[in-house]
Amino acid sequence: MRIVVTGASGSVGTALLRRLSQRNAEGAGHEVVGIARRLPTGDRAPYDVAEWVSLDVADPAQEERLRSTVRGADAVVHAAWLIQPARQPAELARVNLAGSRAVVRAAREEGVGQLVHLSSIGAYAPRPPQDHRVDESWPTTGVPTSQYSREKVAVEAHLDVLEAQAPGLTVARVRPALVFQRDSASEIARYFAGALVPARVLGRLPLPVLPLPRGVRIQLVHADDLADGLVRIVEQRAGGAFNLADEPVLGGRDIAGALNAGRLLAVPHALGRAAVAATYRAHVHPVQPGWYDLALSVPLMDTGRARSELGWQPRHAAADVLAELLAGMRAHAGTTSPALRSRSVAAPGSRVGT
Repeated sequence: MRIVVTGASGSVGTALLRRLSQRNAEGAGHEVVGIARRLPTGDRAPYDVAEWVSLDVADPAQEERLRSTVRGADAVVHAAWLIQPARQPAELARVNLAGSRAVVRAAREEGVGQLVHLSSIGAYAPRPPQDHRVDESWPTTGVPTSQYSREKVAVEAHLDVLEAQAPGLTVARVRPALVFQRDSASEIARYFAGALVPARVLGRLPLPVLPLPRGVRIQLVHADDLADGLVRIVEQRAGGAFNLADEPVLGGRDIAGALNAGRLLAVPHALGRAAVAATYRAHVHPVQPGWYDLALSVPLMDTGRARSELGWQPRHAAADVLAELLAGMRAHAGTTSPALRSRSVAAPGSRVGT
């Protein structure tokens, strides 16, 4: 199969290339094309499995090049998405909304057989009052205060139109939980911790008290488990929506244990949000308050469809995923991809982080 991956140099893209490389070693014979604005340096695995094309999917001047790149593809996996810079919402919308529409348009007009869109748990409406797990039929109306959520919802709505207008195109939407891996540790630290957080001591030095929102519960998925699900969807030409998350669900005590905290302090939601908003305005960290709302609103996902229809079985436990991420942060882990560069390596024109 000829598989084109947008955002191939990012965290999910890197894990997907790694899984596709494994599948080729098993005899799959996939031809892989990676699209990214900034290409990985060198020819190290897993980036050596792909033929690379440097382009900005949201740039109208490069739309013909995008179309020629997806031409003849059996599947396009759309994983290009910006989370930062949060203080430039127009740039996020340009890449996430205009870029996604351009990829959809190119796939449709060039006769691609399958489009796999990397959506998110963040597309879902807030969790039900009973807090039971939801399947893929749960409404995708999102959390309005989160730009990330609004944009994931908008792209899913665009896919609804696509499916109605192009019945010959198989469309899959993958809705993962929080995606972590060691290779993305420096990226996650830049995106959510900011330069003031001493990443090298996370979980190493004991914390007397860890303040967390009351009743916090999160689902994680290792990037390799997500990549395995993506490959299964492509190889089986599966359509529809799929929830992907590792087990078990993690609560405040699990997070406190991973961070070596002595005591968990349950913070009322209103107070926690006010603190996040105030410190964001003060440029202490780069996390929009909408992320706080999203974290406390998203439902717990049921992954039964992926397990029964795809034969998907995650290989990682959620607690181990969190431990791997923290270990990677302490080590400033990264790759040769500019998106996943080590936090100890400065980007052009930037200062080295902690």
